[in-house]
Amino acid sequence: MSNREMIGRIVLVVLTLLLLSAPSFVGGQSSISNSDIGCHSEGAARPKNLAQGELREESRDPSLPLRMTAQQTENAIAIIASGVEVDFPAQAVFTLEAESRSDIIDVRLRYRVDKMKYAEVVSEGWASFSPATRIEAEWVWDMRNASLPPGAEVTYWWTIEDTDGNTFETSPEVMCFNDARYLWQSLTSSGFLAEWQTYQGDALTIFWYEGDDSFARELMDTCEEGLVRLTEDIGTYPERPIRMYIYASTEDLRGAMIFPQEWTGGVAYTEFSIIAIGIPPARLSWGKRALIHELTHLVVHQATFGPYGRLPTWLDEGLAMHNEGELEPHLGSRLEKAISDDELISVRSLCSPFSAEPDQAYLSYAQSYSLVEYLLDNHGKTRMLDLLSILKQGSTYDDALTDVYGFDMDGLDANWRATLSGPAVPGWPTWLQPAVITVLGALATGLAVRYVLRKRTCRRSSAK
Repeated sequence: MSNREMIGRIVLVVLTLLLLSAPSFVGGQSSISNSDIGCHSEGAARPKNLAQGELREESRDPSLPLRMTAQQTENAIAIIASGVEVDFPAQAVFTLEAESRSDIIDVRLRYRVDKMKYAEVVSEGWASFSPATRIEAEWVWDMRNASLPPGAEVTYWWTIEDTDGNTFETSPEVMCFNDARYLWQSLTSSGFLAEWQTYQGDALTIFWYEGDDSFARELMDTCEEGLVRLTEDIGTYPERPIRMYIYASTEDLRGAMIFPQEWTGGVAYTEFSIIAIGIPPARLSWGKRALIHELTHLVVHQATFGPYGRLPTWLDEGLAMHNEGELEPHLGSRLEKAISDDELISVRSLCSPFSAEPDQAYLSYAQSYSLVEYLLDNHGKTRMLDLLSILKQGSTYDDALTDVYGFDMDGLDANWRATLSGPAVPGWPTWLQPAVITVLGALATGLAVRYVLRKRTCRRSSAK
């Protein structure tokens, strides 16, 4: 091959190579973009196909759900509206409107009732709703299942979860279970007892809707006097602020209750520190005694509240009767009749709830008053306070009385009866009375016969 042919072939190869590489020169910018597909540098935009590949790899990482949830939870679930509507006394309806990027599948209301309790209790209600990205949920508290007194407070909050695992908890809010059927006025008293100075709010509050200011002021004065007397006589005083709702009649009061008893005139909701009572302004004298009675129940239960023990009914009612003042005449007459007829009830029987039969109930209240008067008059307030303290710790009634006074319930019964006038000292049991009478009759007859025979013998001796 000549040199000329060799040069020609080289030129032909060079031209061919130039022609083959021409598209790269024509689309110069495209070549840069295409090179990026194969080489991703730090700081450059992540190619879509590579990102998808890495995401598939990361989905097998067990820590991923935690990282994704943490990133998505922020603003993932939004609360649109939250509220509660009270239909006193029947129910409280809690509502929630919320939305999320994925379907909301779980909504619960958690709540805590403000009352005295042995341990912190949080209850839970499952709301009714249809799962969706935007939901309207509702939970109804039916008071027929667990009722609340007027003025009770409930702290509540919602928890929400969606299908992506995002969760959200709302801030706590407070519902007041108020009886909005009436336009209430209020009167407060605070700090009239030195022991109450630790309170940061109102110690005693009266709510009423019928009667003028003097009506409420007189009730408040009675309560203050009764609490001072309770502190002086027994040594107990309120440990929590107290609210008293004065209804204008017993009918209005029963309308505030779910299952009222026909005879209900007042209720002390001891765990809530709330009293509800029907006092017509025209019956103020009766109302003052009834209110101080219920107030005493509440204060005594605050002082003895605990998981282990409870008060015997005679002590609970007797303290309340004592703090009312002098025993009412009709109850005093009933007690005197029981003494004269030897029909007193044993102290052991008075530990249980009183009879629903009015006559026996009156006697039970009168005896309870008399028993407490006996203990206070003969043994003083210090021992009464000791008795309440020991009962709070869970001691039995017999052991508590023995520890404080040196006698059990039977001893109390006997000692108390011994102080009563008339045949109040326990007589023979009813079933023994016929036998006792027969024996006494036989002895009397025998003595009489013996006397007659001795007299005749003496006469015969004189005649001789």
